[in-house]
Amino acid sequence: MGTGKRGLLTAAVTVVCAVTVLAAPGTAFAAPKPTPSTSTAPDTGTAPRAGATPGAVPTPPPDKDLEKVRERLDGLYHDAAVATDSYNAAEERAKEQSARIVALAKKIVEGQHKLERLKDQAGASARAQYRSGGLPPTAQFLLSDNPQQFIDGAGTVLNGQRATTKLIGEMTRTQQELREYADDASAQWRKLDANRKAKAAAKKKIKRQIAEAEQLESRLEKRQKERLAELERQAAYKAQTQWLDTGILKEIDGKASQQGRKAVAFATAQLGKPYVWGAEGPDSFDCSGLTSQAWADAGHSIPRTSQEQWRQLKHVDVKDMRPGDLVIYFDDASHVAMYVGDGAIIHAPRPGRTVTVAGAGSMPILGVVRPDA
Repeated sequence: MGTGKRGLLTAAVTVVCAVTVLAAPGTAFAAPKPTPSTSTAPDTGTAPRAGATPGAVPTPPPDKDLEKVRERLDGLYHDAAVATDSYNAAEERAKEQSARIVALAKKIVEGQHKLERLKDQAGASARAQYRSGGLPPTAQFLLSDNPQQFIDGAGTVLNGQRATTKLIGEMTRTQQELREYADDASAQWRKLDANRKAKAAAKKKIKRQIAEAEQLESRLEKRQKERLAELERQAAYKAQTQWLDTGILKEIDGKASQQGRKAVAFATAQLGKPYVWGAEGPDSFDCSGLTSQAWADAGHSIPRTSQEQWRQLKHVDVKDMRPGDLVIYFDDASHVAMYVGDGAIIHAPRPGRTVTVAGAGSMPILGVVRPDA
């Protein structure tokens, strides 16, 4: 790098300060409030019925229209879940890079201290040479006319040359290490900044999707919302029934491991707590925040996001799953739940819902993974 002590120390301090700014815990933002609307009918993309009497009580939309609303809501919350996984992944990478930069900054400072000590040794050698009259040990050795001094001097010169070579080598290696540490810190900084931007983009998308969903729901009357909730339950029940009708439950008889029982106990204790995207407890969770914390409580660390849980953990057949295993949903692995036995799961569903028990087959299953395989 060609920089002196002040330059490297300044670089190290700058790196640490930058980490402090970018690695600060994210602020929790409430979803934007829905835009007030005078419409009481769901936004189904159709124009108002011709001849409707102003001020009259609107006729409840048929189930097919509410079904469109349900499908639209599912799509919005699914997109929010995908963005949440991206946010969580960027957050995890940022944590790792922050730790790496801090470690590199410490190495830079330690290396600078080492280089200063080596320079002091070189200076001491130069001062000793000055005190001996300015002649290097080799010259003094050659000019000596004392046989014994000549013999002793030969060993002194050889040792001095070795020490000088070693000193120069250590200084060169230390300077090279400092350059490499600084280059690595710069690369990690660029990655950290990129993940900060990725987090911001994901956060923006999450808020937008949730706001649109809440706005859509706000246009429904109370009885319409109740009917919509009933349609959601019916869809989940239908999917679960179809799954059970395959006879899969007769094949699933795995017993939970000791760690699996602990993970299930943790998840069970969170029932009723609200879903909040990006949350890992203790008062709220998103889907992978719940599963990762449950297994952390059981003494086994697993990836933070549902997609990484699917990618990194051991896959097992659905028929072989046991309580504590994680069920991954949808083709993009955007949702995860914990299997608790008897065809049931515990999961954090989506914004506006709480940690709850549901049927394992109530959503499209991508596969099952086992944290403690």
